[in-house]
Amino acid sequence: MVGSRWSVASPGRRRGPELERAILDAALEQLSTIGWNALTMEGVAAGAHTGKAALYRRWPSKADLVADALRTGLPRIGDIPDCGSIREDLYLLCVRMRDVMHSRAGQALRSVLHECDHMHADRFHGVIWSGLHEPAQRLIRELVGRGIERGDVRTDATGAFVVDVIPAMLMYRAKVCGSEWVDGDIAALIDEVMVPLFTV
Repeated sequence: MVGSRWSVASPGRRRGPELERAILDAALEQLSTIGWNALTMEGVAAGAHTGKAALYRRWPSKADLVADALRTGLPRIGDIPDCGSIREDLYLLCVRMRDVMHSRAGQALRSVLHECDHMHADRFHGVIWSGLHEPAQRLIRELVGRGIERGDVRTDATGAFVVDVIPAMLMYRAKVCGSEWVDGDIAALIDEVMVPLFTV
């Protein structure tokens, strides 16, 4: 019955997770095209084809929305299968990390960190830590332990700084030197730095 309180919502109207996904995708798209400073809640709402109120019901501020979009948009590194040697294990890990950094969310995160003010920087550094650095460090510990058991990693290669070398190199060269980390660069990092560090 037209006008009845039992009328159903119009076809195609999005709710819940579907609407949230559209909003987060629109936020990432705007970050990738116009950056942090120019991004507005109004612009994201328009990109998601919804009202601004739908954003503020879920995210109290632009920073909250952007942090959530970056956090949920970053691909996961995933588990590293046993490739037969510490060299091949670490190479695959670096390829996975590079893919995260080069993803749409990874590139947007780096651009946000260049643009945003100090008040928001710590929050977005936290996204990098939880989405990339902490998982990478955990995996490196696992790969080193696997290598020790396999016999191709020295037993004392378990110092606290060992797990920082790969993440630090990838981020430093990407941020300071503009390195894209092609496959040859990754191979050189593993062969010239990591393998000697673990096997000498």
